[in-house]
Amino acid sequence: MATRNDRPDSAPEPARRPAPRSPRLPSAFDRRALLRGGLGATAAVGALALGSTGIAHATPTAYADRLSSATGAKRKGTRAVAPEPRVYTTAEWEARPPDGDIVVLDRVPTFIVVHHTADPGNSEDYSLEHAMQICRDIQNYHMDGQGWGDTGQQFTNSRGGFVLEGRHESLGAVRDGSKHVQGANVGGHNSEVIGIENEGIYVEVDVPQALWDSLVGLVAWIAYQYGTAMENIQGHRDFNSTECPGEVLYGRLQELRDAVAGVLGVQSATPALWPLLRPGDSGHQVRAAQHLLRAKGFERLPVDGVFGTATKQAVAKLADTHGVEQIECAALHHRTTDETGYLGSDIWPLLTPHVRAGENSEVSKAVSTLKGATRESVPADALGELDWKRLLA
Repeated sequence: MATRNDRPDSAPEPARRPAPRSPRLPSAFDRRALLRGGLGATAAVGALALGSTGIAHATPTAYADRLSSATGAKRKGTRAVAPEPRVYTTAEWEARPPDGDIVVLDRVPTFIVVHHTADPGNSEDYSLEHAMQICRDIQNYHMDGQGWGDTGQQFTNSRGGFVLEGRHESLGAVRDGSKHVQGANVGGHNSEVIGIENEGIYVEVDVPQALWDSLVGLVAWIAYQYGTAMENIQGHRDFNSTECPGEVLYGRLQELRDAVAGVLGVQSATPALWPLLRPGDSGHQVRAAQHLLRAKGFERLPVDGVFGTATKQAVAKLADTHGVEQIECAALHHRTTDETGYLGSDIWPLLTPHVRAGENSEVSKAVSTLKGATRESVPADALGELDWKRLLA
């Protein structure tokens, strides 16, 4: 059974590949215990599930060494060839067969999207066995807990720097360079994104160097294979109102774009993006949002520049009225943070009208608030999406 996050969005009818019918490999842990106790409850038994796979440990820093050779590699078109990282396949980490057909689109994705898994937290087990166990845990949760047909993300990147295939056939699709395995990791955009889950939670702490190096390498290879524009390397919160991939990792995405551009020998770019506002935030962006909410009918909402209960309730009601579903990070096993009422990329378009600043008094006040803080100019004609993003930056 598909859920909202596994449901195809508005996309052409995709080509379908039959799901593998290989027998399910034995599991070294009770998946029902996983669903009762969370991902962390089963992480300790990761080594047991490997059995006699014969997979050697990789050196997490080895890929960083391969990356350094990319600048001297052959060039294809205008881009340097990014080396393919060592990606452990679904067979190697003993994935379950998918429950249904894998959807393969005959086109490339537009965006590369960075996530964090949040659960099971920031483990200090950097082994390959642990990385494989995380993949099994996520797949079990997505299939048994969410009712999805397979793992939601296309790739998983561990804190030890190991890269693993997520949804079946994702590795082959990227190698092909002209196809895209549709996943389930960004609500409403799954046909146009390829998602990378990075093990850990990065709201307050930074990623390990090994994870960063492997992330740069994986994104560079995907961007080379698909010809992805640098500005289209983005985070989950650039599509849905969610904390993912965490404030710290999200804050490094421009650094990621710059690093990938350096590997490929192309110019980097900075996309125009919507900010994420959460309860507890304060300042000119919140004040402007309150004016815009008042313009949408919430006339009694106070304008104090503080994202309190009343603002949260107004945002949640606006989202519900327009059918915007709350979508947290797909790898989250249990919700530790209530993201209800977050004001992000799927809410701002509902608030920012394509009008002249003087056509609505509340809109005019919002524009004046933002102009005063950013000193940005306002176009004489109607305000468009890029104008609002620039004012809100």
